[in-house]
Order: sequence, then structure tokens, then C-alpha cells
Amino acid sequence: MSKKNKNIEAIEDQVEEVLDTTTEETDAENTSENEEVDIETQLKEDLAKEKEKFLRLFAEFENYKKRTSKERIELYKTASQDVMQSMLPVLDDFDRAQKEIEKTEDKNLLKGVELIHNKLKETLKNKGLTEVEVAAGDVFNADDHEAITQIPAPSDDLKGKIVDVIEKGYKLGDKVIRFPKVVTGQ
Repeated sequence: MSKKNKNIEAIEDQVEEVLDTTTEETDAENTSENEEVDIETQLKEDLAKEKEKFLRLFAEFENYKKRTSKERIELYKTASQDVMQSMLPVLDDFDRAQKEIEKTEDKNLLKGVELIHNKLKETLKNKGLTEVEVAAGDVFNADDHEAITQIPAPSDDLKGKIVDVIEKGYKLGDKVIRFPKVVTGQ
């Protein structure tokens, strides 16, 4: 705003100088008062037009700055989406490996895999990746889940609900990058 005020003041000073020199010249030439009023009116109109142009240009520039900063923030949020999507199969493999290793009696192997798995999950979580919470028995919603197949419901209370979760879903920030794949009961 201070630049705007400085520019307006500079324009006003220039107009005043022009008015002063014009007034001195017209006095020196002994022109009539009507001509002085006409020139002064013309200069004031020109000044008003220039002020309006300046204000419009300034407002347009402010809108441009806001728009580009918003676009930049959005780009930063979704820039890692491709990397995150390529890491999801690795995370799924870790989950499957951990389930299989839990069946063995080698506690050191299980502990080592858990440490690496947790480190990978925490690193991805710090970058904005979160798991979409879904469990067996939840109500199926086509907007939030991807149904792979339907099976006869094991019980009446599971009709139209999720029977099993085949693949976990993930969100990056507020955007779902992979919907959970589920089996529903009919």
C-alpha cells in the first residue's frame, strides 16, 4: 500500500508542477481565465484516469500474486503423489511379510522386520500419507471404497457391509490416492 501511496503522491506532484508551470505560462501570455480553467480541468481528468488505471493494475497484480501462491502450495501438496503411489506396493509387501514372519518362532527376525516396517510407515506418515480406516463390518460406501467382489454374507448383519479388506487405502493430505479394496456381502 505504501508504494501505491508514493506513486499517487508522485503523480500528484507532477500534476501540480504541470499546473504551476501552465499557470505561470498562461499568466505570462495573458491568456484568459477560461483557458486556464479548461486546462486545469483537463489535467484533473487526466490525473483521475491515470489513478484509475494504476489502481486497476495494482488490484490485478495482487490477484495474480494470490493465485500463484495458492497454485504453488497446491503443487507442493501433490508433488509427492507419484512417489507415494509407487511406494504403496512396497508397504503392502511389508505388511504381508510381517504377517508371515509372525508365524515363525524367530523373534529377532520378527523384531528386525517390524523396525524397518515401522520406520517406513513413519517416514511416509511424516510426508503426509495416512491410511484410510476401514474394517470388516463397516457399511460399504461406493464413494469411499472399491468393491472387488461380492460374496454371500456369512450372516444377515453383514449384508451390504464389508466382509473383508483385501488392500488398504491411503490418503495424501486430504486426497485419496488409493481406495481400499474390499469384499462385500450380499
